[in-house]
Amino acid sequence: MNQIIPQVPRQAQGQALVIGAGLGGLASAMRLGAKGWRVTVIDRLDRPGGRGSSITDQGHRFDLGPTIVTVPQILRDLWSACGRDFHQDVDLRPLDPFYEIRFQDGRHFTMRPGVEAIRAEAARLSPADSAGFDRFLADARTRYDFGFEDLGRRPMHRLWDLIKVLPKFAWLRADRSVHAHAARRVTDPALRFALSFHPLFIGGDPFRVTSIYALVSHLESSFGVHYAMGGVQAIADAMVRVIEGQGGTVRLQTDADEIVTRDGRAAGVRLKTGETLASEITISNADPGFTYGTLLRNHKKRRWTDKRMARSRWSMGLFVWYFGTKGTRAMWPDAGHHTILVGPHYREHIRDLFRTGKITEDMSLYVHRPTVTDPSAAPDGDDTFYALSPVPHLGHDAADWPTFTETYKARVAKMLEPMLPGFRDRITAERVFTPETFQTRYNSPYGAGFSLEPRIFQSAWFRPHNVSEELPGLYLCGAGTHPGAGVPGVIGTAEILGHLIPEPAVRATAPPVRMAAE
Repeated sequence: MNQIIPQVPRQAQGQALVIGAGLGGLASAMRLGAKGWRVTVIDRLDRPGGRGSSITDQGHRFDLGPTIVTVPQILRDLWSACGRDFHQDVDLRPLDPFYEIRFQDGRHFTMRPGVEAIRAEAARLSPADSAGFDRFLADARTRYDFGFEDLGRRPMHRLWDLIKVLPKFAWLRADRSVHAHAARRVTDPALRFALSFHPLFIGGDPFRVTSIYALVSHLESSFGVHYAMGGVQAIADAMVRVIEGQGGTVRLQTDADEIVTRDGRAAGVRLKTGETLASEITISNADPGFTYGTLLRNHKKRRWTDKRMARSRWSMGLFVWYFGTKGTRAMWPDAGHHTILVGPHYREHIRDLFRTGKITEDMSLYVHRPTVTDPSAAPDGDDTFYALSPVPHLGHDAADWPTFTETYKARVAKMLEPMLPGFRDRITAERVFTPETFQTRYNSPYGAGFSLEPRIFQSAWFRPHNVSEELPGLYLCGAGTHPGAGVPGVIGTAEILGHLIPEPAVRATAPPVRMAAE
């Protein structure tokens, strides 16, 4: 027998439930709270932020996932919708440089603020490509206007939404990959890399994903790259404060087991403890593969079946080595906040990541050293790092990670040593995440780092919709739904839900929000 415990007073707001306190889930809760919903957010982790959360070990704060903000306006808009000022809650700092790319032949490309600075750097790297570089930046602006400001900020759950934009897709040659598009504009291989590698930050193969993603070059050149003091965790913590200020609740270490239904609609979630949280609408910030395969395991699906999800193409996995070093703050002056080390066989490495599913000696690394900008990330005089290496996801069966982790870590260390000589002798605290960690910690299918790969037939209308067609009253947000992964993308999913979900109806008697089993 269930005892119904009312927790909302007479004439109160409707009840909404968000599964997952990632940035998309928290942003969705903020949007709904601003519309008058009483929102409860649940998450299985002990910190909010999902993949943008952090772990602190011996004074070293390890930012586990995203490290930068490229479109601050989308966060300002979110805070403004809640009647607040983002910059009053979060200390966001512009970076200069954004990052440095280091190639095997000794050349480098340093990305800096402003179109003129970027143009000068491109001309230094490859003078013959100056005109082509300018054409690429113009292309990036056009694709930004369409792909981000238009397509990326409105719902795409109706087939007509897709049909209307097909002519623009054709005109922009969305069928061409972003690397192929860069190759049509510039001839230098290093410059081609600098203009086309960005899809890797959202789990895409630059040789396969649509050229619409050239828009990232416009984002960087026009809006800059920013870092939140305290890491992305500071943004997540600020989001929680806004939600609680709206009267909402964030429950951590609370694990969802199954979405429950009533009268053919989503009616809340049953927790692994057996407790049921009831709601009028349910938003899943969990990966769509987990949402449909596990949370809706007892509900018959028409489109997002287990078979279809198994046939989908997933983003690559990630091997991330987090480590702190003692007494190194003044060492390694050439190692900046963000450094990209490109391996010797980039094209072949990408093919192995996404298609053949092999792990070879070759690798490329993204190295994050937040202490260059934010001393709070480590004890005084010390440093905090992470080195991220893309690897195949678990569906490829590329490695037995429990036994292979130390071997792979040694390969990463070998690539880091020229930039950080002697760093291994100074390590104090360290953690390693493999695809298996992503699978268990984030309920990520195949341990994929960024959910579904953003290929053209897994984007927009082809991606799991923000409005679930499987169950009325269920909505999706986060990396696996439209418009996709990355901080601007997941925050954008909440903006779309803000358009789709109406204000709650005022009732004489509010619905129950919790049913505790006796």
